[in-house]
Amino acid sequence: MDKQISIDEAVAKIKDGMTLMIGGFLANGTPEKIIDALVKANVKNLTIIANDTGFPDKGIGKLVVNHQVKKIVTSHVGTNPETGNQMNAGLMEVEFSPQGTLAERVRAGGAGIGGFLTPTGLGTQVAEGKEIIERHGKQYLFEEPLRADVALLKANVSDHLGNLIYKGTTQNFNPLMATAADIVIVEVEELVETGKLPIEAIHTPHIFVDYIVQ
Repeated sequence: MDKQISIDEAVAKIKDGMTLMIGGFLANGTPEKIIDALVKANVKNLTIIANDTGFPDKGIGKLVVNHQVKKIVTSHVGTNPETGNQMNAGLMEVEFSPQGTLAERVRAGGAGIGGFLTPTGLGTQVAEGKEIIERHGKQYLFEEPLRADVALLKANVSDHLGNLIYKGTTQNFNPLMATAADIVIVEVEELVETGKLPIEAIHTPHIFVDYIVQ
């Protein structure tokens, strides 16, 4: 199966109202070219699961500025004032999740786990509306797993099967999100022949990757 597609073909798979996971940490490890194409396509009412909303002119922030996001599940929004503006104006729903909890919710979604218990967030706004469970004399929040229709990832190197390598901190949320979406699309900088990558260097195995955009 040839997994390589064009950016236009990738964006065509994303429809109004879908839930997207987008890799990256302050746009580091974020598929910028796919996001630019999404902005151009003006896909609307998206729910985004991501570590943050980037900056107004970079990363996921471009989708926010263009009013394409109806809800975001994230750990912080402080680097993008437009996210706060839309949240305060009631134009976009923001669900805050502590960063470690967010990562574990994605991991749980990818692993087929029905949720997990954590003390993080007890006594704060994070706990509002969530079930509190007591175990061995201690209280925990029950956190739900997260999954998405599509995951948009960024990798530095891929072979034609979709075995991925991320360099440095670009790894961040990308490997977790690769496991937790129905369709996984990766934007890669370098495409090499299958068999060229050392098996021990691969971060995301090809079985998780559906499409490659170079």
